Amino acid sequence: MNLSDSQTGGAGPRRVSATEAVLAHLRDAIERGDWAIGDKLPSEAELCRELQVSRPVLREALRALQTMGLTVSRTGKGTFVVADAVQDPTFGDYTAAHLMEVRRHVEIPVAGYAALRRTTEDLDRLRGLLARMEGETDTTAWAAMDTLFHLALAEAAQNPVFRRVIEEIRDALARQSAFLNELGGRRAHSDREHRALVEALAAGSEPDAVRAMTHHLDRVETTLTDIVRSARTPGPRTTPAPARPDNPQAV
Repeated sequence: MNLSDSQTGGAGPRRVSATEAVLAHLRDAIERGDWAIGDKLPSEAELCRELQVSRPVLREALRALQTMGLTVSRTGKGTFVVADAVQDPTFGDYTAAHLMEVRRHVEIPVAGYAALRRTTEDLDRLRGLLARMEGETDTTAWAAMDTLFHLALAEAAQNPVFRRVIEEIRDALARQSAFLNELGGRRAHSDREHRALVEALAAGSEPDAVRAMTHHLDRVETTLTDIVRSARTPGPRTTPAPARPDNPQAV
């Protein structure tokens, strides 16, 4: 089976990355019961060989499975199934639901205050970050700059408490950004949404800034929901790994 160059099956223009295809395949096998809770997944070498993908692509998909709460990785032992359905993705110390709740209560008013209080230096910093993000192709680097953008926005609101809150969730934001970009194709959309926000700040329009941030967070939440609820991809069944004595959850 070759998942290294997959595409969407419908008429939509977005190309499905190899990571998305591998994730859909592995998730489908888990949700279908090919691997039961407690089972150990085949080794990375076995999965790469079967799916005909590179190890970095496979590892990104395996990380996504963990973020979705379907598996856990145990050092020196392998990856084990711990759930057969996705609930709420976790990014570091926080669930997606907790992050979204806080972001709506913090970042929407932050955008409004920033439109009223930002300095020329604040605007230059945000424009510079946006320009770098629009030219970045590496997901990890883009996600890091995304968190810097949101920190800079909080600083532009001229209230140190806002920045402290964003600083606290900074790692979770970076993890969430990478997750959405890799599996939801969010990067170009986020860049456009960030540009609308910067334009609102440049115009000093509080209502426009609030609307821009609200739209941005709406799209983030929608993409998260789509990923969690995504239909299982039909295809050949993956042969589950046999029970092994090194499976600590096998009963």
